[in-house]
Amino acid sequence: MGVSLKYNLTKILITLGPASSDPTKIDRLVRLGVRGFRQNFSHGHNDERIQEFKWIREAAKKHGVNVAIIQDLQGPKIRLGKLVDNHYDIKAGDEITLTYGIEHDGGPNLPIQHDISKNVKPGEKLTMSDGTINAEIIKVVGDTVHVKIKNKSFLMSNKGVNLPDTDFGGDIFTKKDLGDIAWGATQDYDYVAMSFVQRASDIEKLRRMLRARKSEAKIISKIETKSATNWKNLEEIVQTSDGVMVARNDMSADIGVEKVPVVQQEILELCEKYGKFSIVASQMLTSMMENPNPTRAEVSDIANAAMSGADVTMLSDETTNGKYPLEAVKVMQKTIAYAQDAMPPQRMTDALRIIDARRDHLAIEAVGLLHLEDADVIVVETRSGRTVQSVSLQRPERPIIAITHSQRVANQMEMLFGVQSIVTKDTKSDYGLRYMQGEGFKHKKAIVISSTESTGADTVRVVEIK
Repeated sequence: MGVSLKYNLTKILITLGPASSDPTKIDRLVRLGVRGFRQNFSHGHNDERIQEFKWIREAAKKHGVNVAIIQDLQGPKIRLGKLVDNHYDIKAGDEITLTYGIEHDGGPNLPIQHDISKNVKPGEKLTMSDGTINAEIIKVVGDTVHVKIKNKSFLMSNKGVNLPDTDFGGDIFTKKDLGDIAWGATQDYDYVAMSFVQRASDIEKLRRMLRARKSEAKIISKIETKSATNWKNLEEIVQTSDGVMVARNDMSADIGVEKVPVVQQEILELCEKYGKFSIVASQMLTSMMENPNPTRAEVSDIANAAMSGADVTMLSDETTNGKYPLEAVKVMQKTIAYAQDAMPPQRMTDALRIIDARRDHLAIEAVGLLHLEDADVIVVETRSGRTVQSVSLQRPERPIIAITHSQRVANQMEMLFGVQSIVTKDTKSDYGLRYMQGEGFKHKKAIVISSTESTGADTVRVVEIK
């Protein structure tokens, strides 16, 4: 009937990788309610991605649903190079050096994949291996950076390096990113996720590149740098983006793990204020990489994101390299469903800024009628998806069925809270209502937002579905 087999208000987005990238698993993931697939351009090859596109679109068509596909750019992620035996022990007080372009000989001069010598300064903080190793830059000699280690651990090849105090001058597009953007614009992407955003001008630059290549993809900004979490930068980034990802892994390494929950809530509130969709990501079910059952803390993390009104929750390592990718999705689906049934997110208040007066007032009226009339569903006819997003921001407790003529818009709307999208070729007045009646929907009463053909004005009506 053109609605999801598993319906959640908060959507589930997963990252594809060896543990999930085959047609059978992708089919099952769609059946379990996954409505977004992320391709991480830090790993994999384009021929693999093209094959995944085929499997995703086939599964979506088979099950009568729409699915968003996201290109996630690598960005200026700084990593160590290849280490001898893939291992180097360190302890507090050790001094190591980082040099771009060298081969490791087993000693303390370690290779790094980017030349950071021109940007870093003595006294700046440096962390490695997802923030588990703390260090400080003590001096820079030529192209070699001297670093003092503060805790005992070990390093492995290609592990990440974070420099929260370093200003890289806003040039965050690498040569690899530029090539990936050009290639991605020729493919069927619904969104491009931009890594390590520092300020709103980064997003504007990417948008110009996408438009120049005739791409219809919208932009998701990943908040993971110290600069991006600065309040002024953060508010401008949210305003400029189409969606925002709370990328907690690198964020915790940059700003400190204790600050992440507060920043996450600030981002969710800004997304509501400015009418953008939100994604909460990173380490939501990390224990399920090795174990079939989650920890209580992980379940609480998912439930809190859902009850706080996040549009999307995302799995990464759990579905790329974990032993239990399908089980992790099932846990997330059940946790979201129970949490939002018991404690649904609150509707936006009048104190929050209205983005589009006409659309937002229609949305407020429609959601008010939904509760007043005890209707089953809100049906929205849409061309761009903007009215649907206004309705989604009101966080209704019942489904929003968005009907559009555009497959791209339908895919993109699947990342919005509570929305199930349908594509129809019918262009006459009340095409959404006629679609529902013709398909024999189980809903008995609907609040319908539609365009009146004679005037072009939008109307909100209560309709009995026969």
